Amino acid sequence: MNMSPAIATLKPPVAAADSLLKGVRPNIVQSIRAFRVPDLQEAATALGQHFLYANLANAQSKQDILDMIGQQFMLAVAVGKNFDSLYDSMTDPVHKSGPQPGFIVALEHIPAHAKFDKEAREQLLDIFRDTADYWGDRKIPFRCFYSFL
Repeated sequence: MNMSPAIATLKPPVAAADSLLKGVRPNIVQSIRAFRVPDLQEAATALGQHFLYANLANAQSKQDILDMIGQQFMLAVAVGKNFDSLYDSMTDPVHKSGPQPGFIVALEHIPAHAKFDKEAREQLLDIFRDTADYWGDRKIPFRCFYSFL
């Protein structure tokens, strides 16, 4: 069997995903800096995990953020008007719906302006940190990557 060098060096999808996420704790919220969204999506697919993506570039307020995340994540439970309801919608009802394989989340272009200031951004990220802890307690990976606009 004669393989071209390009084919011989291809990594199996799971190995490529493991390689991409090497050094990334299974339950963490961190800047997306070294990662590209398509690579994260491929890693989630290869690992059989859920991939949740939200582009928040057009959000002008906290309510916009909540609405956009709820819509783009296709959450079954309404997110409502506060960050606590966002946390609730990503934890208990999902856990009760059956075994979960893990999550890779990408929040792109979180606004950085007067209507969504540093405190609001930290509150949002704290919800995802709390969600990562919730899933970590259940031994299920939840990696969240974010960027600011």
